[in-house]
Parts: sequence; structure tokens; C-alpha cells
Amino acid sequence: MAADRLACRECHFVNEADSQTCENCGSSSLTEDWAGYVIVSHPEESEIATEMNVGDAGSYALKVR
Repeated sequence: MAADRLACRECHFVNEADSQTCENCGSSSLTEDWAGYVIVSHPEESEIATEMNVGDAGSYALKVR
């Protein structure tokens, strides 16, 4: 379930609940306080990925506090 996951404050990547560091950027700044997410499957073809500065496929939080 998405609500149990942690979002990275640096890159907004959505990580598993038991993560200590971000799987995408390696940051240890993870939070449960986030809202909404988008799944990017082809970042090179996605206008949303371009707008969010996302270069890798995955799930990203839209708002991270």
C-alpha cells in the first residue's frame, strides 16, 4: 500500500517502508509525510518526467513535506 511507503525529500522517489536510504539517490532524508504520486515508466518520452526533472523510471511523490 502506498501510504506505508517513504518518500525521499531530495528526489521524491517513493521507497519501501523499511528503507533507511533512498533507492534512487542514496539520501537518508525520507519521510512519511507526502501526498500523491506518479508512476514514470518511460522518462525519456514523458513530459511529466521532464517537468519533474526525473531521469529514471519509478514511482515519485508529487508533494513531499
